[in-house]
Formats: sequence, C-alpha cells, structure tokens
Amino acid sequence: MKPKNCLIFGGSGQIGRHLIRKLTKNNIKVTVVTRNIHQKSYAIKTQGNAGYIDIVEANIYDEKKIRDLLSRSDFCINLIGILFEKRKGNTFHNIHSLFPSLLSKLAKEYRLKNFIHLSALGINEAKESNYAKSKLEGEKNILNNFPTSTILRPSIVYSVDDNFTTNFMTLLSRLPVFPLYYSGKTKFTPIHCSDLTDVIYDVITKNINSKIIECVGPEVINLKQIVERLLKLINKKRLLLPMPLTLATLSAKFFQLLPNPILTEDQLRLLKYDNILTGKYKSNFEIGTPSKKYFNEEVKKYSYMWREGGQYSTEKYLRKENT
Repeated sequence: MKPKNCLIFGGSGQIGRHLIRKLTKNNIKVTVVTRNIHQKSYAIKTQGNAGYIDIVEANIYDEKKIRDLLSRSDFCINLIGILFEKRKGNTFHNIHSLFPSLLSKLAKEYRLKNFIHLSALGINEAKESNYAKSKLEGEKNILNNFPTSTILRPSIVYSVDDNFTTNFMTLLSRLPVFPLYYSGKTKFTPIHCSDLTDVIYDVITKNINSKIIECVGPEVINLKQIVERLLKLINKKRLLLPMPLTLATLSAKFFQLLPNPILTEDQLRLLKYDNILTGKYKSNFEIGTPSKKYFNEEVKKYSYMWREGGQYSTEKYLRKENT
C-alpha cells in the first residue's frame, strides 16, 4: 500500500517532533515546512527513517509555495501557534486566524482527505483573552472554508520537550517563594504529548472528519496541585503564596516586556478559566483514543534534571539501597 503523504506546519516543535516519529514509524511520509531549514532541520531529520521525511523551507504566507505542497499531499496538519505576540507580523490574528484560514481554503481547493488543525481547550469561555478570541476566529474560518476539517482542542500538553513543566521546575528550583494566581484553583487536564499524537494518528488512519475533538489527559488537576506535585518530584520545599489580582497584573505587565515572558496580561486573563472538558464536543476518549499516561509517572522520568545531584541524587541511591 502506498504511504499516505502528510504536510505538516509546525513540525519542529514539541508536538511536531513526536508526531513525525509516530507517522513515519507507521509508514506515513511527511513533508515538514520550516521557516529556517538551517536551524530546524537537524532536529527534524532525526525523527524518522530516511526517505520518509522531506524538509521544505518556506514562508507560511507564500501562497504559491503552499499550493505546490498541498497539490502533492493527502493530509495537511497545522500545529503552528504562539502563546504571546512578538514582532509585528507574529500576532495572534495572523498566526491563529489568517494562516489557518488560508490553509483550509487551499486544502478544500485541492481536495485533501482532511485538514487537521490544533486549537486549544477552554477558549469558548475566555472571552477577555486575545489569544482565545484569535483561536475561535481561526476555527470559524476553517469550518467555513472546509467543513469536513478536524479541529483538536488539547489541554496543556506536556513532555520532556515542553515549555510548561520544564519552565515550572526551573522556577521552583530557583525561587524561594512561588506565586499562585487565582489561588491556584484553575483546573487543568494535562495530556502527554504522545497521547495527543495518538489522537492525530487515529484521525488520519480512521478517517475522522468534521469534528471538534477535546483532547485531555486521564486526570483533572488544579494549578496548586500541579506545583505541589512538581515540588515533590524535584525534592524541594517552597512557600506557595496566593497573589492578589492587582499585584499579579502588575507583575504580568513587567514580565511581558521580556523577550520570552514568563507571564503576560493576556495569559493571566486566560488562566482565570478552567481548562477541562466542556461536554459540548466529543473527547479523545469518546472517539476511542483514551489517554494512557499520568502526569506524575511521566514527569518523574525527567524531573531528576532539576534535583540536587541530577540522576545521581541521594534520593535515588536511597531507593536502591532499600530494595
């Protein structure tokens, strides 16, 4: 059987690298589009066997180039997204609304089997967030252009390659006091990256179309519980301090001036809302792809990098002596 051809945008990120490994391992050829082939290709090339990965350098708004790539593809997967705005062109509107609209329009024109777009969970409720509004606008454009597209809404995605657990553990290992926004009560359903890529793989192989699918992990955890679990995993004790909203807003105003902000005002507004199943759409469990990996078990595999002594930490040796 001839391998399917998948065109992937955003293949050099955490989800993209896991997805490329999953697809190529199952004899699906991928073409990965990157803005800078010299910087990104080394990470992409190692994700699959030779002959199954093509890397193409292109501007995501180069319609002529995108048309050529789509004309040779069966599926298109868009994983591109940003958490904060940087340069003039790198805005929520451009990345989350205009670009997906262009892709879905062309995917329909070239009669692709499916256009799979990665959105985000909890965006319906977060009406004050520009991030959420741009994601919703992007979804609306996609479904108008290509009604049989598949939109995935994941909760927080974590793995050893993420910017979530790794950044948190870095901060927790350095700061004596850690702020809890909204008293740490915001609920999340973290999904491991490999569980999410299993969902994408099933959407392709089981021909799932015309759906919004909410993608979640097997457990609901609030922000305070996440921080407490991470502290335990890196063997640290810290003072967890609920931060008043006024002070939190002031700190966000300062942080968002940094090149890679820890927190922005828009993210603070987004953090107000729970990141759990809404019940309005099917979940990955309901389409037959349940999440199998639990937060503690997976983060434990790489948390040693933030413990005193790393993989040779005293805690590890004590466990060995007791067995």
